[in-house]
Amino acid sequence: MENLVGLLRIRVKRGINLVSRDSNTSDPFVVITMGSQKLKTRGVENSCNPEWDDELTLGINDPNQHVNLEVYDKDTFTSHDTMGDAKIDITPFFEAQGMDVQELSDETEIRRVKPSGDNCLAEESRIIFSNGKIVQDMILKLRNVETGKVEIQIEWINVPGSSDL
Repeated sequence: MENLVGLLRIRVKRGINLVSRDSNTSDPFVVITMGSQKLKTRGVENSCNPEWDDELTLGINDPNQHVNLEVYDKDTFTSHDTMGDAKIDITPFFEAQGMDVQELSDETEIRRVKPSGDNCLAEESRIIFSNGKIVQDMILKLRNVETGKVEIQIEWINVPGSSDL
């Protein structure tokens, strides 16, 4: 991980009204990719509203690089069925990292991000200062599928000796 500027922790919380791929249900899991990095959550059996609550951590070299989220239905004997995808727009979050937060009280809102054609937000998202960290909760609307959303939270982790943003 040369030129590492930090780590991005992505907490994949839950799926909401995911599409059914196996006769009225699915066995969903999430794959997060950025560049050559690829991480996945555990699978949840027989649920279109899974609770993952899994934490995945990416090393960040370039804050402008896209982070992609894909949801799949686990199949044992055939290839996994796609259940939609979303782009995680981390640009506003990285811009907030440069702020001086030392004087902020807990749960202070730093910025609001509205849904747009540039992001996959299903609703307005808030970047807040919470428990000494800057975090952003998002509900992402899945693309290329009839229905489904995924709730995530992102958090920046500084790495000692890394270059600043």
